[in-house]
Amino acid sequence: MFTYTLDEAQVRRLRELVGTKGFVFGPLEHGHFTARKGKCVLSAYLSGKLVVAGKEAKEFVEFVLEPEVLGEARLGYEKIRNPEMYAPHFGIDESGKGDLFGPLVVAGVYVDEKKADQLVAAGVRDSKTITSDKKIGELAEEIGRAVGPAREVVTIGPERYSELYRKFGNLNRMLAWAHGKVIANLHGKVPGCPRALSDQFGDPRLVAGELRKQGVELKLEQRTKAESDIAVAAASILARAEFVRQLGRLSMDAGVELAKGSGAGVKKQAEELFQRGGREKLAKICKTHFRTFAEVVGDPVPPKVEWRKR
Repeated sequence: MFTYTLDEAQVRRLRELVGTKGFVFGPLEHGHFTARKGKCVLSAYLSGKLVVAGKEAKEFVEFVLEPEVLGEARLGYEKIRNPEMYAPHFGIDESGKGDLFGPLVVAGVYVDEKKADQLVAAGVRDSKTITSDKKIGELAEEIGRAVGPAREVVTIGPERYSELYRKFGNLNRMLAWAHGKVIANLHGKVPGCPRALSDQFGDPRLVAGELRKQGVELKLEQRTKAESDIAVAAASILARAEFVRQLGRLSMDAGVELAKGSGAGVKKQAEELFQRGGREKLAKICKTHFRTFAEVVGDPVPPKVEWRKR
């Protein structure tokens, strides 16, 4: 799978081009079109995002998309275009912060050039682009084999999450604490690592402050869409895999498969569980500071949450 961002002219050029090459078009929700030929599938979204997937995707990218639409060669030149991704660094990301049920999981991975090559070859990418829990689990195993002990996962179950939220009084401060803990633990395993990169979720000074408390000295970078970095993408997969595993365990305890997210379907399920087991049992599987939880149990509804939805 390959992902690109196209401008309007490039989208038009792509549509014209694949129309002459035997691709069959189809509709795409929130998109311009899908197009399929053999084992190559294109998905062109209204945002400009283009996803090229399938066993013949690489050939299409190298011989059609890059020379005839993008006008530049990218595939195979990643180390020239993005050398920092292959330099030694930690990548950190989290999963579960937007889910009513289940834990918050923060994970980190150390990569150098060799490990980055292995992760790229294994098909590691941002976990949000992977819809299959099975695939997430398989990639998590690949990551484990590639990086060995140079990884860290911190899991905060629902009850502990609620305790910490009351202590910190703010999700971003709690996230900063967890990110700092992961980085500090990784630093203990790989003390010579010079840099850490994480997805930016709030004031960058929060994580920096946690690292000072831990006595960890390295270059800290935080940016939006950091999952384009292979180490952060690997961390996002490890975090999601552990979230899925823990949600499965909680589902067994609850006697029902718990839904992901925090939408209307999740609220309905929470209402059913509340009617069945009451507030105390619901609190064991929910993040209790969510508006949804308050609405379900009849508490005063808290103000709008302070994090951006991912």
